Amino acid sequence: MRIIESNLSDHILKSVDKELGSIYFFNHIAVIEFKEGVHIDISSSEDFFLELINYFGLSRPFGVITNRINAYSVKLMDIDLFKSRTKNLCAYAVIGHNSAGKMSAEIENSFCVAEQKINFDNLYEAMDAVYNTVKDQIIVTLD
Repeated sequence: MRIIESNLSDHILKSVDKELGSIYFFNHIAVIEFKEGVHIDISSSEDFFLELINYFGLSRPFGVITNRINAYSVKLMDIDLFKSRTKNLCAYAVIGHNSAGKMSAEIENSFCVAEQKINFDNLYEAMDAVYNTVKDQIIVTLD
């Protein structure tokens, strides 16, 4: 299910369409939906990084959810580079909607050194998990 087709669509504060896909911004979370067949690596996703930095800044904790409504490839060796570009990214999730998407999410999960699970079956579970992680980071940064 696309984010704009869910009951979460009323809470979208900003949306941006880029060559690789769309970003939907909430208070502390961005949901990304990549287009069918694109390849995601550090250089091709520069526009996405700029949008995330423009919206969340360089210190405000935030989370990203990739809603795998389409099939696309990710250069897994760039995952550490993705993390280094956004130091205030504190939560990440991937939603797989079919067996191929779920398998890709499992593979991405194995390349992440995060303590928490990043792959989810639906938007609501992913939003809840990411929000709770970000909320905890916000409380820590306020202390």
